[in-house]
Amino acid sequence: QVQLVESGGGLVQAGGSLRLSCVASGRTFESWAMGWFRQAPGKEREFVAAISWSGDSTYYTDSVKGRFTIARDNAENTVYLQMNILKPEDTAIYYCAARVFTSEGPPGEEFDYWGQGTQVTVSS
Repeated sequence: QVQLVESGGGLVQAGGSLRLSCVASGRTFESWAMGWFRQAPGKEREFVAAISWSGDSTYYTDSVKGRFTIARDNAENTVYLQMNILKPEDTAIYYCAARVFTSEGPPGEEFDYWGQGTQVTVSS
């Protein structure tokens, strides 16, 4: 059974930064593509960023390019989302997700495992 546990959410003023972390259980973390998604109140869940199993390839939704950075530490079974220049529209519950995917190409949005989410609130 795979478990994903997010942390690092909180309340921050617009223009500030937060770093989200997601620790994964399981022995084959290095075979997983990892992603971050978010869901704002009244909206559907949306893709934010993804990283390949090796960490060599990253993907972002347009609205966060240049502000967010996804990274991973396979030795620590952890994926990070560094969020800078936060905006009120970034307010959402952020979810970590994993899927077995050893290609360097985009992993899509069909992930197999999900965390419980962490709340990010950006005040104006």
